[in-house]
Amino acid sequence: MTSVRVLVGTRKGAVILESDGSRKDWSVSELTFPGHEIWHVNASPLNSDLLYASQHTDWFGQQVQRSDDGGKTWRSVSNEFTFPTEVGDHFWFDGTKKPWNFRRIWHLEPSITDAETVYAGAEDAALFKSTDGGGSWTELPGLRTHESASEWAPGAAGMGLHTLIQDQSNPERLFGAISAAGVFRSDDAGETWEIKSNNLTSNFLPDPTAEVGHCIHKLAIHPDRPDTVYMQKHWDVMRSDDAGDSWHRISGDLPTDFGMPIAVHAHDPETVYVIPLKSDSEHFPLDGKLVVYRSKVGGNEWEPLTEGLPQENCYVNILRDAMAVDSLDECGIYFGTTGGDIYMSPDSGDTWSPIVQSLPAVMSVEVQTLA
Repeated sequence: MTSVRVLVGTRKGAVILESDGSRKDWSVSELTFPGHEIWHVNASPLNSDLLYASQHTDWFGQQVQRSDDGGKTWRSVSNEFTFPTEVGDHFWFDGTKKPWNFRRIWHLEPSITDAETVYAGAEDAALFKSTDGGGSWTELPGLRTHESASEWAPGAAGMGLHTLIQDQSNPERLFGAISAAGVFRSDDAGETWEIKSNNLTSNFLPDPTAEVGHCIHKLAIHPDRPDTVYMQKHWDVMRSDDAGDSWHRISGDLPTDFGMPIAVHAHDPETVYVIPLKSDSEHFPLDGKLVVYRSKVGGNEWEPLTEGLPQENCYVNILRDAMAVDSLDECGIYFGTTGGDIYMSPDSGDTWSPIVQSLPAVMSVEVQTLA
């Protein structure tokens, strides 16, 4: 029987939720790695029991944890993330230069072609790769040595490579996003990269149409249409139909187009979801009402989805990696809040309910659909 597993990273540990295909009753694991920031938990698409977690504390630094039994047990596999010192500098908040410094792993992306290969997006923005299931890591320096890298600067949360997407029709193609540098594409498995900023505008920049400095919050792609890339930017919801070579704005009738996550329906490449927030200084829903917006036409025309969501006194944030979908016939949509609630919709967003509440602040949500 089909089942669903939801992988949740929080500010104080990881939680795994499981249900059968009805998605009515959920089991909730004990908090794993209590007291540790779990920036991301993700699963291999080739081995459903192989999970990775990015574990970090300021006291003990960064580790990658691995589970081979679907999260029942874990073992630390590596903390070998180092930067060479000769690469140079990047900009800091005040416009001065600062040397590259490794702090943490923001995102783990297991390979779609090899079960023991996994990519890691780091802060400061860099790409690492392991071919032995996380036992050792090598930086792919083509990103951090990109000709634009000396002009990169951190966003409010830091300067991290927070999004990595593999093109399932062309495994050599990777998309990456960095706050606040821009969106990048590699067509050779991460060896070299091109910045893809055509038609992006950010009014907070001295030159709003500059190639470098756009704060990309999240990218989303449907596997059946990999040239169509959706973007939630620091203001603006954007779309590309040529694999990032050019972009156009699809914010349309959204009440505000500032937000963090963006997701695409599992079976319809034209159905896309965002969660608008009031502004870049007030990271909470408009009027204290939690609303997911859905477009069934690829953007511009959006409908509010509220049934089952709190419509008063709700001032939570939804972070960039905290929204995901399952691939059941009736696609399920999931998101987590900084208030510690995980909401899910079993009917593509029409209705919502909390499946667990009062967790630590949720940092990431990933969903596995299991046969």
